[in-house]
Amino acid sequence: MLDKTTPQSQLRASGPLAGTRIVEFAGIGPGPFACMMLADMGAEVVTLDRIGAKKSLKSVAGRGRKIVELDLKDQAAIAQVLDLLADADALIEGFRPGVMERLGLGPDVVLARNPKLVYGRMTGWGQEGPLANAAGHDINYISITGALAAIGTREKPVPPLNLVGDFGGGALYLVVGVLAALFEASKSGRGQVVDAAMCDGAASLMSMFFDMTATGRWAEGRERNFLDGGAHFYGVYECSCGNFVSIGSIEPQFYALLRQHAGLAEERFDAQMDREAWPDLKARLAEIFKSKSRADWCKIMEGTDICFAPILTMAEAPKHPHMAARKVFVERHGVTQPAPAPRFSRTPSAIREPEVADIGGLVSGWKAAR
Repeated sequence: MLDKTTPQSQLRASGPLAGTRIVEFAGIGPGPFACMMLADMGAEVVTLDRIGAKKSLKSVAGRGRKIVELDLKDQAAIAQVLDLLADADALIEGFRPGVMERLGLGPDVVLARNPKLVYGRMTGWGQEGPLANAAGHDINYISITGALAAIGTREKPVPPLNLVGDFGGGALYLVVGVLAALFEASKSGRGQVVDAAMCDGAASLMSMFFDMTATGRWAEGRERNFLDGGAHFYGVYECSCGNFVSIGSIEPQFYALLRQHAGLAEERFDAQMDREAWPDLKARLAEIFKSKSRADWCKIMEGTDICFAPILTMAEAPKHPHMAARKVFVERHGVTQPAPAPRFSRTPSAIREPEVADIGGLVSGWKAAR
């Protein structure tokens, strides 16, 4: 990975998407996160933001952009945006359905000028359907997919941050869709619209659980299955210090190691896959983990094939020896943040500095480069 001492010109040329031009219409949540990933991978991302919008060098999701301020209610500004999009490879927007069309920047207009453009649309409910124009947030989008109902305690569902809808089912599916469409356009010469809806992506993430339900390996209800906290061998346990550890000893050989290192010699632990025995075995294992500190359990289990890890806070995670050795976190402008991922052997990603740009200069520059 290139570091912060690398010249900005070299940073701009690095990454597998170097030379790819993306125009982002400023938004919140998954759209900016998707563009952060694309910028980290070398794409030249130009963010069109409203005049006077608050900006910060410390923004993690906003890193690596060229930022242009303009008034999208001004027809002269819209004309400049169309000129910029004429030489772009992709567009990403996260407005409600119909907003871009009302601005005069809908797919029909933009693709007529630039037939190769990939038009990425990020929404919660999608471009059509009964809920398409309703407001919502991550928690709502994953509610109708079956995902939220399956996550949490036996008593009630628990929101899994906004990882499942916004970022897993939204941003990552948008990135995959845009990259796939760019690849196809490089062969066909034709762009297309990528409709990335968080409810679609979150549902897709549930594929394995629908599969297991269909084959009788997954039961409705929380804490009744081996991946939802129901099983004693896959879950979270509190230690004597008040901190927590996680175990995922699913396979027989890993379970055998858990029994060995935790001292689970009692015959009742032979019934690993007996769902009826799980509550009792969980209670016993909770007593055992509560007998030592997290540090003690790390000395006993970390690095073995038990499938064990300490549960760390965001403040602790960057200091963990494995995370530190891999430089998973970096510091920029005094902010600790995740480094670009995934990693590329020949065209490394890099965090780039944001820049304030002039749309007129960008338009002329892009045209000249073409």
